[in-house]
Amino acid sequence: MSRRNLPALQAVPARAAFALVLGFAAAGTAGIAVAAEPNFPITPEQRATAKRAAEAGVPLSELKPDAPDVYTVKRRDTLWDISKMYLKSPWRWPELWGMNLEQVRNPHLIFPGQVLYLDKSNGRARLRMGELVGGATGDGKMTPRVRARDIAFDGIASIPFNLIEPFLNEAVIFEGNQLVDAPRIVAAQEGRVMLARGDTAYVRGDLGEEREYRIFREPRPLRDPTTKEILGYEATYVGASEYTVEGGTRTGPDGKAEIIPATFTVTSIRQEAGVGDRLSPVPAREYTNYAPHPPAAPISGQIVSIYGDALTAGQNQIVALNKGANDGIERGHVLALYRDGKVVVDSTDKDRPKIKLPDERHGILFVFRVFQRMSYALILSVKDPVSPGDRFTQP
Repeated sequence: MSRRNLPALQAVPARAAFALVLGFAAAGTAGIAVAAEPNFPITPEQRATAKRAAEAGVPLSELKPDAPDVYTVKRRDTLWDISKMYLKSPWRWPELWGMNLEQVRNPHLIFPGQVLYLDKSNGRARLRMGELVGGATGDGKMTPRVRARDIAFDGIASIPFNLIEPFLNEAVIFEGNQLVDAPRIVAAQEGRVMLARGDTAYVRGDLGEEREYRIFREPRPLRDPTTKEILGYEATYVGASEYTVEGGTRTGPDGKAEIIPATFTVTSIRQEAGVGDRLSPVPAREYTNYAPHPPAAPISGQIVSIYGDALTAGQNQIVALNKGANDGIERGHVLALYRDGKVVVDSTDKDRPKIKLPDERHGILFVFRVFQRMSYALILSVKDPVSPGDRFTQP
């Protein structure tokens, strides 16, 4: 029996009253205590000046010694890979390109087969996009030419997309504990306790017209490392399911109302699903591909947690940050990661006072998903294991 062929059953209640709070929401900024920002070789004032004068390029001293004069973009290249190829500080990519803020957010302006031409003149470096026209000119210089082409679907990615693709639907921070009132699995076929792919699950709760639902385990609160304030709730992703048969109520042989749960089929699984797990509709996919760029204003925060059950994280792992859209964080932001300096005893002082060692920079983060008060970031590079409480700032 399909969802469209149930005349004997009453309609289930209206669409659930809970919603995921994703993206950029207008709300007050939470008060979060953070430590003083470390000193950087590039001050906010210098960065603002460089942004206004982006067409001037970057100093030759910012180029890597082996930066190629001409490079043809390959299919598996990422914008971050190319940035590292040319610059000592990859997040200064917008200055090298002379792009405005809208352009730099769109890596689809760069695509496989396109030729990048490095222009070094007057002590500055600029990178142009084009193709070589008839090879080198008589004076040994290359002539760039713009290619007219639809590049909406074959532009290079900001970072290796395979590293974050599973988390675009799976990694979710709820603004409140909305899953308390979400539809829930109440039984499984043949009285099973755990469910695997292809199994049938019976669900009660307010269901809408959506066909695909994610399955989550009970969410855990995420607290700010300093203030201990709850910033959101992270639910463990269990798997995905498909809504196949409507539920409702009907009158039984004894004249009393019978509750008929909805029928779902488990379509994919990360870990075994079970009775009590909660369901949430699969949201629309976010296809916008933001290029790496630094925040426009100084920012400082801390890592709240490591995604999953690990105590520490390394390169290509996901971490949750205590800053979100309310704080000016946006997708594509590149952040510098700092290890919290240890507190040690000064054995050279007769009073043996405790001293705190300086925070040490040891990695780079790339923000790929933003919520109202928190965000998720990928660890692009790191020297030492990353732990909750470690700090980040603009690079």
